[in-house]
Formats: sequence, structure tokens, C-alpha cells
Amino acid sequence: MELKNSTIKLNVPEGSNVVILKNLYLSCDPYMRGRMKKQEGSYIDSFTPGSNYLFKINDKDVPLSYYTGILGMPYVGFYEICSPKKGETVFVSAASGAVGQLVGQFAKMLGCYVVGSAGSKEKNVGGKMLDAVLLNMKLHGRIPACGMISQYNLEPTEGVHNLFYIISKRIRIEGFVIFDYFHLYSKYLEMIVPKIKAGDVVYVEDVVEGLENAPTALFSGRNIGKQVVMVSRE
Repeated sequence: MELKNSTIKLNVPEGSNVVILKNLYLSCDPYMRGRMKKQEGSYIDSFTPGSNYLFKINDKDVPLSYYTGILGMPYVGFYEICSPKKGETVFVSAASGAVGQLVGQFAKMLGCYVVGSAGSKEKNVGGKMLDAVLLNMKLHGRIPACGMISQYNLEPTEGVHNLFYIISKRIRIEGFVIFDYFHLYSKYLEMIVPKIKAGDVVYVEDVVEGLENAPTALFSGRNIGKQVVMVSRE
């Protein structure tokens, strides 16, 4: 990464309804890794400098990373795809990350028994762990898949050996991308906002200061909670 500093002047034309915004924080998410290189067969395009990456949700422009980490993924994977019942065991991969920390709280509120796994400085969560998970799944268990964080930088990627248990235990594995669930945005807010105000749901952020530290934040895998880069204090 090369960081260049320069000064530009921004002026709002007289009589215009345009406003100038200053970024204080930037969201940092695992899905960005794939977009920083040329790739084929992905559900999302590679980054193009100067392009607009806002998505329409209920006629409002919302950054994809905001919806993905803070809003969409936890709700969709837990409630819409898995639909667990009280007393069931819920295994949360990447439990200390942006998505995992919310899934764990949702499961506890529902009365489930929660088992969370988190990575370390030496190794990201996931990968070979899936083999162990398949061995210990119950009959008719459900696995929602919204990312492959342990595989993004591997060439070649790791294989899974215990796939036969998908058959013998009648396991359902369903992958999903958040674009298919934008219509649930309002439904999710109706559920989550009162719980946040009541203190029933808390959200942890890991803040790294300085744009020059963004690569470390994105590629180290050491964050606890949602990874955010502070660009400016004021």
C-alpha cells in the first residue's frame, strides 16, 4: 500500500443543495480482501477507484460494509436460515468478529446453548474447524455460510474431508449473500433497536487510528469486534 498526501479545495456552488462531508471513520471488513484483486466467479465486483459503492435500501443510500457487518448478516443467518429453537446448541464461528458477536447474543436471548470459537494471532478461525464441526453436528443441523475468512489468502484453499456427515446426519448447509435480503432491513431494525436501547444487545468495536494502519487492520485478523479505522479525530 502506498499512501500519498495532497490538498484539494472543495466548494459548494451558491444555491446548491450539495453538502461536503468529512470521513472520520472507515469500516474495515473481510469481504474487502477479495475486492482488492481481480477475480472471477465472485458475487461482487472488484474495487474500481472512484466508483460509488452505496446500495439502495428502502430508497436510502447505505454503504454495503455497514449493512453487512452491523445489520444484515447476523440477522439473516441466525433467524432466517437457521431458525433455531430454545434449548438448541448454536456454534458461532468467528465469535469475536462483527457478525459473530451479534449471533452469539441473539442465540442467548433465544435460550440456546452457545459455543463460540475465535481466532488467534497465529491463525484465523475456520478452515479445518469445519471438519470437526461436521463430526459433532446433530441430526438435521443447519449451517449458514456467509464467508470464508480463513481461505481468502490461501493458494490453494483447504479441503473439507468429513463431507459424508452431511448425508448421514442430514445436515443442511446454505450459503447466502446479503443482496438477497435487503428487503428485511426494516424488519431487523424493528427487532434490534429496542434491544440496544434496553442494553440487551451490546456491540464491540476495534478502532485503529490512522489510514496508514488500514492494511494491518484488514489483514491481521486480530480485531475484537467490528474493525473500524479512525481517519480523523475531528
